[in-house]
Amino acid sequence: MMDKKPHIKPYLYGMLAGFGAISLSILFFFFIYRFDGFGDAVSKVTGILMPFIYGAVIAYLLKPVCNTIEGFLHRIFPEKLHSMANMLAIAATLLFGVLVVYALVMMVVPQLITSVTSLYYTAQTSITRFMRWVNTQEIFLDNETLMGYFNNAYDAIADNLTTLRTTLLPSLQNIQGILSGVGVGVMNVVTWFKNLLIGLIVAVYLLASRKKFAKQAKMILYSVVKPHWAQLIQEEVLYADKMFGGFINGKIMDSAIIGVLCYFACIIFKFPSALLVSVIIGVTNVIPFFGPFIGAVPATLLILIQSPIKAIWFVLFVLVLQQLDGNVIGPKILGNTTGLSSFWVLFSILLFGGLWGFVGMIVGVPLFAVIYDVIKKLVFHGLRRNGQLDQMTVYHDEFGDPCDPAPAPVEDEGTETEIVIDSGEE
Repeated sequence: MMDKKPHIKPYLYGMLAGFGAISLSILFFFFIYRFDGFGDAVSKVTGILMPFIYGAVIAYLLKPVCNTIEGFLHRIFPEKLHSMANMLAIAATLLFGVLVVYALVMMVVPQLITSVTSLYYTAQTSITRFMRWVNTQEIFLDNETLMGYFNNAYDAIADNLTTLRTTLLPSLQNIQGILSGVGVGVMNVVTWFKNLLIGLIVAVYLLASRKKFAKQAKMILYSVVKPHWAQLIQEEVLYADKMFGGFINGKIMDSAIIGVLCYFACIIFKFPSALLVSVIIGVTNVIPFFGPFIGAVPATLLILIQSPIKAIWFVLFVLVLQQLDGNVIGPKILGNTTGLSSFWVLFSILLFGGLWGFVGMIVGVPLFAVIYDVIKKLVFHGLRRNGQLDQMTVYHDEFGDPCDPAPAPVEDEGTETEIVIDSGEE
């Protein structure tokens, strides 16, 4: 049936496009002028949903362990008992996670208490000895301004050491007592523990229903968009899962190895505060690119207070350790998982670190890698739609096959693209 008024359609489409542009402009300016209120609303919603965020993070980190245990139990149990095997796998996974955290805390906290206590008394003695030496030098005594600087710095450091002794040490001891079943009383961070407890419950539900949720999400996706786009979105989600899971879990394993190596080296070379220094090096190594520098500064200062000569040797050791991590350990565990150049790694860390702090520094690289992959695929489809064959050749030389999320080159370039598109349109 022919349209009776075909000349009206262009005007109708133009009106709709204009209305959409005006609406988006209004929303954009509203967002800009009401940014503080919008940020407060987001913070409020985030605070309410924090238990679910904790649960999602816990479930995502424990998912590889749960899948491994579940696959092992499925091979042992008959098919009739697979549902029971799934619940046993979830219980074993949560038990594994709790035991790992408990063992780490109970192993680290006593040593941290010893290291911090030793640091307090060593720093206090060294600073007092230094001030006594200053008071015996005429060049300092004759200069009232310089002596004022020394006295003010001494008072500030003394206050910080007093805070360290009266605040940090009791807090660490309180944590140790609570985890040992000895501590009593109400913690000042009840909200955090409540969110964590609810988060563990949420993690159980997420682990138990992860396959069901995946099927439901796929069903909703195919009901909203066309099969071709649904397949592309599904592939990108799988790529994001592979990117985040591989990068974060690999980085945690890599940092754990670096922390253990640093601890054994500190014991062998008799660096002071061995465990405290190793924890700092291991934790900050989770941050790509900047991690080694961030961790080396406070760790070196801790050793410098107690032994300046050993601090110099420690700096040299950290340089060797980071070269070992960057050229041997890291590539073996992570490989080139992101496919990003050093420039974009630096850019993503600065951008998301500025937005979300420490967490942004950790998730910034895999998140930007996913965004980068999406943009690459959109560019390829745009070039193909516009018939830019020369630019498509340049694209293949630069990035390889756009339908392969792996950074490594793929054989038979261009073949897989046609297969994906044909299958999506069926």
